[in-house]
Amino acid sequence: MHRQPGAVIHFESAAGKESVKVPNADHQAALAQILPRVEDAAGGHLDGIGHRVVHGGEKFFASSLLNDETLAGIEANIQLAPLHNPANLSGIHAAINLFPKLPQVGVFDTAFHQSMPEHAYRYAVPDVLYKEHGVRRYGFHGTSHRYVSKRAAELVGVPVENSSWLVAHLGNGCSTCAVVNGESRDTSMGLTPLEGLVMGTRSGDVDPSLHNFLNKTLGWDLAKIDNMLNKESGMKGLSGLSNDMRTLTEARLAGHPGAVLAFEVFCYRLAKSLAAMSCALPQLDGLLFTGGIGENSAAVRERTLEHLKLFGFKLDAEANARCTRGVAGEIQAEGSPRVMVVPTNEERQIALDTLALLDA
Repeated sequence: MHRQPGAVIHFESAAGKESVKVPNADHQAALAQILPRVEDAAGGHLDGIGHRVVHGGEKFFASSLLNDETLAGIEANIQLAPLHNPANLSGIHAAINLFPKLPQVGVFDTAFHQSMPEHAYRYAVPDVLYKEHGVRRYGFHGTSHRYVSKRAAELVGVPVENSSWLVAHLGNGCSTCAVVNGESRDTSMGLTPLEGLVMGTRSGDVDPSLHNFLNKTLGWDLAKIDNMLNKESGMKGLSGLSNDMRTLTEARLAGHPGAVLAFEVFCYRLAKSLAAMSCALPQLDGLLFTGGIGENSAAVRERTLEHLKLFGFKLDAEANARCTRGVAGEIQAEGSPRVMVVPTNEERQIALDTLALLDA
């Protein structure tokens, strides 16, 4: 288990702010500091613990109580998420050790997308790769896409079971999703979170033959190429400056060529993906922006919709500028299809799923 020397945990509650140093910290040591404080903030009583789990593969269609069987299922999917699932398991085991009698719930990023039809999730590769090795589109950010689409239906006053949304979750990781009647019908991320949109440090879609090209021309091995595509690409790679949209926005306004390029590629690729996702919708009740960039960058929203002129999207400049820092609302101009900013709250959705399973 990875240990972090000199870790610091910052707490903020109604009682005030507190910073605690945790020497040689791991998941167990960190949660030993965090969970008792959460328990105190909850009045000295916890009913259960909800865990975000990145990859549930095809085994998990919904959030699940964690037991020996479900933990084995998470472990079996480590090959699909070698960086994330081991860390998720470390946190789960640490929480179980600290609170062995409390129910624990796993909320899976991939579960929401298990409703995708086969024509949306299958890759055009030999059938044996899917049947024996699980090679298919799984999708991620499911907890966010689910929460935001339901919240939008509540805000607008339409039934979730009779609604259709395009959702853009934009942060350091980015994905789009077509949500119909409360179910995912297609999404941009794939077997791993690398596929799809341009992201902070991830390339998103590239020609699959790039690996072979870089190996033959530069002698790069698979590990180096994978690291480059995941950690040195995206907006960071395009701009040569930063993976942070806030930094790039300032640099773009100052005329930095790399920042201008990164911004333009990001918005164009996002618009292309949203247009593609529309194929899965029977009608459009609205386009939803969420995540750190989606909720706060009026410029990204404006530029993206300029590429979607055929859909008839037009923004109300004042409303678009107003919807930042947690402010939700509709930002379209009169006569335009609905466009909304809807702040995500994955933690709340995890808590709601945990409560639902405890009450079941």
